[in-house]
Amino acid sequence: MILKQKTLALFVMILLLFTAIKASAQIQEMKLLNSPIDISGDFKDFTNTYYLADSLSNFDPVTATGLINYKRYQYFTRQAFNNMLGVLHQVNSNEFPTTEYAASPSLPFSVQFVSARTIRIRATSGFQVKPDQESLMLVNGKAPVDRNSWKYTKIPGGHLYTSKFGSITILEHPWHVEFRDATGRLLTKTIHHQDNADSTFTPILPFSYVRRAADYSRSMSAVFSLSPGEKIFGCGESFTQLNKRGQKVVLWADDANGVQNETMYKPIPFFMSSRGYGMFMHTSTPITCDFGKYFSGVTSLMIGDDELDLFVFLGDPKDILNEYTNLTGKAAMPPLWSFGFWMSRITYFSEKDGRNVTQKLREQKIPADVIHYDTGWFTTDWRTDYKFDPIRFIDPAKMLSDFKKDGFHVSLWQLPYFTPKNNLFKELVDNNLVVKDPKGNLTYEDAVLDFSNPATVKWYQDKISGLLKLGVGAIKVDFGEAAPNNGIYHSGRTGFYEHNLYPLRYNKAVADITKEVNGENIIWARSAWAGSQRYPLHWGGDAANTNTAMAAELRGGLSFGLSGFSFWSHDMGGFVQKSPEDLYARWAAFGLLTSHSRSHGAPPKEPWEFSPQFLNTFRLTDEMRYKLMPYIYAQAKDCSEHGLPMVRALFIEYPNDPGAWLIDDEYLFGSNMLVAPLFESVKERDVYLPSGQWINYQSGEVYSGGWHKLKAGPIPAIILVKEGSIIPHIKLAQSTMQMDWSTLELVSYTTKSITAEGLVCLPSDNQLHKLILSGKKLEKDPYGGKVKWQIRSVSK
Repeated sequence: MILKQKTLALFVMILLLFTAIKASAQIQEMKLLNSPIDISGDFKDFTNTYYLADSLSNFDPVTATGLINYKRYQYFTRQAFNNMLGVLHQVNSNEFPTTEYAASPSLPFSVQFVSARTIRIRATSGFQVKPDQESLMLVNGKAPVDRNSWKYTKIPGGHLYTSKFGSITILEHPWHVEFRDATGRLLTKTIHHQDNADSTFTPILPFSYVRRAADYSRSMSAVFSLSPGEKIFGCGESFTQLNKRGQKVVLWADDANGVQNETMYKPIPFFMSSRGYGMFMHTSTPITCDFGKYFSGVTSLMIGDDELDLFVFLGDPKDILNEYTNLTGKAAMPPLWSFGFWMSRITYFSEKDGRNVTQKLREQKIPADVIHYDTGWFTTDWRTDYKFDPIRFIDPAKMLSDFKKDGFHVSLWQLPYFTPKNNLFKELVDNNLVVKDPKGNLTYEDAVLDFSNPATVKWYQDKISGLLKLGVGAIKVDFGEAAPNNGIYHSGRTGFYEHNLYPLRYNKAVADITKEVNGENIIWARSAWAGSQRYPLHWGGDAANTNTAMAAELRGGLSFGLSGFSFWSHDMGGFVQKSPEDLYARWAAFGLLTSHSRSHGAPPKEPWEFSPQFLNTFRLTDEMRYKLMPYIYAQAKDCSEHGLPMVRALFIEYPNDPGAWLIDDEYLFGSNMLVAPLFESVKERDVYLPSGQWINYQSGEVYSGGWHKLKAGPIPAIILVKEGSIIPHIKLAQSTMQMDWSTLELVSYTTKSITAEGLVCLPSDNQLHKLILSGKKLEKDPYGGKVKWQIRSVSK
């Protein structure tokens, strides 16, 4: 009785904490602790000085290096007809002695060819003490160089480099850099001051850098043209409208406290355009991207860094994602068990809780592979000390062993912040393992681990490895968005450079030790930055229990997938309060057709705690996922090899379908299945289908491309299969450990086509194979008879 009262009290405290945090942290631009840094104001400040890229000199076509000549400007006011404008005027230098400083500096500019589709553009705003440092964001710390795929041609007034996929033109005066596709169509180009003067009365800051009057720090602004009808996608797990055209996006890791505001747990400095190019802003500083919000024909990439390092990719969405992830890394392949169902709530507090839940899952025949302990496994809730409470967990090693024998892995919550009452606090401070302020004190009341310090990483990984060696399967890498922006880090940098890099360092620390101890690629993380996709996987944060939150969650997942991340999950039914039953059922259909599936949040989350009808629907949906495991696993392997997302925007597969670029409330689950979740309490909805024939997974009905009003089946979602697909299935099991991969059913979805194609990948060898069925005959058996194929056709 006492334990139950304590558990209830702890849960009430958790809800009060989240309510208190939510009340203030979601209100933006209030200058609160860890508010996102939007640097755009620095580019329209009358006290600052602006250096506008004007012309190119000393360009060497062999090394593709030269100097950009900048002109110095400041803002002045101009009044006309009772309307005041801030306009730029060229000015003289204000330094003394005048002989020592250039009024109009000439600074380094270079072009580097990474591949036949990838170009690197670099420019600096001043002297660089340590140029070309290794980068944690890039594979092997640096970008490759391709000297053979591009051909140089001297042209009047400039220079032209071409590959079989496109070209880059560099014009000397006025200075422009222009990108074209293989047909010669202009994709985008830099904006020069003269472009504005000749075309518009609207004051526009062109390609330039700013020098702040307050501290003489400098930041770059890379400004490019936008075309009519052009759409922009990516920038991380953004919950706003999927198309970023017309938005201002601030890239600064933030505890968003939900999924319906403009800040992000996982900002990524990468985007792609419907025009046929993508851009990666290689920096960890705050970035503000204005995608035609201020001026509809211009993208302004306002980068906090004092140098520009910009990678440009040419091609269709698949090409761009492949190139970007070749550069920053592709997702490692997670273990099979991670693709099973994760059962969680906030929170299970004891071994007894865990055993009761795992027993119930098996009794109720709810297939599951993971039991997650959130904040309550320590002696004091939320106080991370990496130890199971000795009273509530009598023998953790035996508990973990017993769970594993029954097909369950255990996931444990923790975070990198340590309160003064934590018994590890003094050790961390005494050994200089935490972020400091300029005086050498702590930046917060909490001690924040400094992952730029190798000694901190070793200390931390020793703690995590002890849990993994005990039998833990995965570590929840929670938080990580609050690295102090005013902190001094072991790297020698301030939080201006380390804040956004913190999630990547954090993800890597846990992923590396998990791989070392368990031999598996698995974490469960909330925060991310460019390169974090190498360390799967990430989930979508603390969603409200509403229809609008569910829809926003999908937009965030699609956007995240368009930013180079293959694997992603979300809390089915929402996190904040008890899930409404109808919403939970619809959300589960969406969640169980996501790369990874977890029920988590305020209790109850267990399916048997709801009505018998809900329990049956949840079971049916979960069983579908487990039968689809060969499809899911093969598609996951394909994604990990090509930088593709499992939850996939339609236009990735159908870039030539104009309608596919408009859809943000449907998705492709892998390459062959289309899912349209129900975002309201309805039985049918409008669904857009790309060109071709589509077969209803639940009813077998066939539809052509275009708009249709479709009804959901017993599983509350519209689920369709692309005609001509093979969807491999497996016999239902209660965990992935119990699956028999020696017998697989190949279900062929055909209408007019004679052949069907699909992918298969056995966990035993992790090799991806293509399957082709001619009628009911498998053209080539990749396993030479080691797998028994049961072939079934769904055709009209």
